[in-house]
Amino acid sequence: MPTVRFHGREIHCEAGEILRDVLLRANESPHNGLSDRLNCHGMATCGTCAVEVEGSAGEPTDGELRRLSFPPHDRDDGLRLACQTIVDGDLTVTKHPGFWGQNVDDAE
Repeated sequence: MPTVRFHGREIHCEAGEILRDVLLRANESPHNGLSDRLNCHGMATCGTCAVEVEGSAGEPTDGELRRLSFPPHDRDDGLRLACQTIVDGDLTVTKHPGFWGQNVDDAE
């Protein structure tokens, strides 16, 4: 059973689950500020659930790669969309500042 580490918590889930679903079920959010309400609800179109993921996750989807290829995101930042990320094993997840979580160089 994989463990997702997020905001100092350890959240247990089943392998194969979508990261966004795991976080929301644990009353955590992959969104910042108003993007908690203003988002695409898992369709990979808004990019507001972008997070840094370390650990065992599935490969990025085509939709995820497309969305992370245009501003405010930059594919070179290494972010993933929580709504498209499959949890394969233990993960450490970091949400960066900014409406879309795009400010990877800023301190939280």
